[in-house]
Amino acid sequence: MHADCERCFGLCCVVPAFAASSDFAIDKPAGRACPNLRSDHRCGIHRDLRERGFAGCTVFDCFGAGQQVAQITYRGRDWRTDPEVAAGMFEVFPVVRQLHELLWYLAEALALEPAEPLHAELAAARAVTEGLADGDPSSLAALDVPAHRRSVNELLLRASEQIRSRTGRPATDRRARAGRAGTGRAGVDRRGAELIGADLRRADLVGANLRGAYLIGADLRGVDLTLADLTGADLRGADLRGADLTGSIFLTQAQVDAAVGDARTALPAALRHPTHWPRRPVPPAHPPRHRPTRARRRS
Repeated sequence: MHADCERCFGLCCVVPAFAASSDFAIDKPAGRACPNLRSDHRCGIHRDLRERGFAGCTVFDCFGAGQQVAQITYRGRDWRTDPEVAAGMFEVFPVVRQLHELLWYLAEALALEPAEPLHAELAAARAVTEGLADGDPSSLAALDVPAHRRSVNELLLRASEQIRSRTGRPATDRRARAGRAGTGRAGVDRRGAELIGADLRRADLVGANLRGAYLIGADLRGVDLTLADLTGADLRGADLRGADLTGSIFLTQAQVDAAVGDARTALPAALRHPTHWPRRPVPPAHPPRHRPTRARRRS
């Protein structure tokens, strides 16, 4: 489920459309090659994408769909040298990408021990999804992807609830009153919440459901995100400096790449610190001020 650009035909630089914004320096319609794509299917500005205004390219992940479509679905036929396959290839690439994304999440769930009661169902869903992804161009083009996504997402949500209920944290008085920690229940539900620019440094997000949450520019410095479900959470510009994401679930490399972090940001073992993050801890922009201690009044 990892991209292998050497075996692809630059599909991510052709198929998606993008608009001039903070993520892309230019407009590009769907199905048209980016002007930075060279004839050998390599990006001409790959090392300078962020500096040249193409940060959006650096956080795109095809989950291995590119090489699947290029080498398996179309058996190595290149859309440039074989133009008759171009339209079909461009149509099925987004379909296979969605299927491979589901396969990535299913594999993550199967690797998590607390989800063991659902492993049989997860493995069956993975087998079905793999079969769909291996289909021929006509079957992929006719596939009802939203229906399949709904079915798999329902199962993944059940797995998430199973996993997040294992917080195992000692209850403080506040948490005991909230009836969460130590009771086998998952954390707060912020699914799809609009938290753009929110200051969440004091939020209790252990075991939280943050699926699809809008965390663009949110301040998550030093926050413990153990067992937090980050499926599809928008972390563009989110400040993760000093945050602990080692035990978070369903966090992708693309989400990490889109966020702000530093050497103190703790990530799951399978993910890496982006090269554009500073290698040394970055001090807070506004250090906390200490109030002077008042002298006691004498009676």
